[in-house]
Amino acid sequence: MKIVIITDAWEPQVNGVVRTLQHTAKYLIKMGHNVEFLTPKDHRTLPCPSYPSILLSLFPGRKINRDLNKLRADAFHIATEGPLGMAARRWCIKNNKQFTTSYHTQFPEYIRLRLPIPISWSYAWLRRFHKKAVHTLVPTQSQKELLEKQGFHNVKVWGRGVDTDIFSPIKPQQINLKRPINLNMGRVAIEKNIDAFLSLDLEGSKVVVGDGPDLESLKQRYPDVLFTGAKFGHELASWLAAADVFVFPSKTDTFGLVLLEAMACGLPVAAYPVTGPKDIIQQGITGYLDEDLSIAINKALKLSQQDCLNFAKNTSWQACTLVFSQLMFDNKKNV
Repeated sequence: MKIVIITDAWEPQVNGVVRTLQHTAKYLIKMGHNVEFLTPKDHRTLPCPSYPSILLSLFPGRKINRDLNKLRADAFHIATEGPLGMAARRWCIKNNKQFTTSYHTQFPEYIRLRLPIPISWSYAWLRRFHKKAVHTLVPTQSQKELLEKQGFHNVKVWGRGVDTDIFSPIKPQQINLKRPINLNMGRVAIEKNIDAFLSLDLEGSKVVVGDGPDLESLKQRYPDVLFTGAKFGHELASWLAAADVFVFPSKTDTFGLVLLEAMACGLPVAAYPVTGPKDIIQQGITGYLDEDLSIAINKALKLSQQDCLNFAKNTSWQACTLVFSQLMFDNKKNV
C-alpha cells in the first residue's frame, strides 16, 4: 500500500510527533508499504514567532495539490492541523479521497497559554477539521474519551512504542551531582509546565535535558539547575539512565513519549494524574501520580527499576505500527 503522510511537524523540530512519525514510517516500510512524506521542507516557510524551530509553510495549496495528484497514493494520513494539513484536507475533500487524521497535541490548551482565546472556540475549529476523516487517531483511551465528550466522532486509539535498542540502562552518563537526581526531558516551553518542577524544594539535584523557547529564561531564574541542552539517541538514553526519577510536570500532553523512554532506561516517573501519564503509568509500580508533584517524586523514588524495564520492553513500535496500518486500510477506497 502506498501511504502519504502530511505533517507540519518535522525536522528540525525535536518532539514526540516527529519521532512518532519517523518510527511509524520505519516499520511501515519493513512491513512492505511505500511511505511518502509531505513536510515543510518542500515549501517556503516562515519561523513561528514564538518558536523559531517550528516552520510554518507559506501558501502551500498549489504545491500540495500537485504533489498529491502526482503521488497517486492508496491512503492519506494528515498528521497535523497546520497549513499543510489544511491544504491536504481541502485536496482530499475536493477529489473525493478518504483520509485519516491524528490528534497529537492538546491544541486548545496550548493556545490558551499564549493567547486569550476560549478553549471552546479552539475545539469548534478542531471538530470541523477532523469531522471529514474516516478516523481521527489518538494515542490513549482517555484522550479518545476527552475528544468524544467534545463532540468528535470516529476516534480510534493508536498507541506509542519505545526503541529499547537505544533506550536502556546499560550505559549511564557519569554525573557528579548530589543524589537523588531528579530529571526532566523534552521541549523546554511554557506548555510543558517545567516551572512546577523547578520551583519545588527537593532533595538532591535537578536536571533538564532539552531545548526550546523558554530555555534561556529558565536558566536565569534557576541557576542551580543543570540544563544540558538537547540530547539525542544513545546520549539522551545515557542521561536518563543516570537519573533516579523522571519528573513529568506537563498537563497538556496527549501521551508523553518520553515517559516510555524514561521507563526503558529504568526510571520511575513522577507526574500529575492527567491524560497521558494516567494512561501509561502503573500507579505504585512504574511511577506515581499525585496532584502534589513533590509527593509523586518522593514516592516514585522508592519504586523498582526492574518493574519499569519490564513494562517498557513489552511496548513495541512494531505493534503500534500494525494498528496504524490496519486503520489505513479503512481509507484505502482511493485505489
